[in-house]
Amino acid sequence: MPQETIIDWPVHCPYCDAPFSLLLDVSAGGYDTWEDCVVCCQPIHVVVETTHTGELAAVTLASDDDVV
Repeated sequence: MPQETIIDWPVHCPYCDAPFSLLLDVSAGGYDTWEDCVVCCQPIHVVVETTHTGELAAVTLASDDDVV
């Protein structure tokens, strides 16, 4: 059975705590990106980690102040 590469992942904004979903594409492995909150429009740093077999391992969200 083929593994799902697009995952609908529920998250909460680190600024306003609003719930929303991110579409994560794990077809090319882990990555990091910036997404704007759909409610307060603040920039959210998103880090997606995958296993060596391409499965989703972790999703980390951080506010702009948390990134060094």
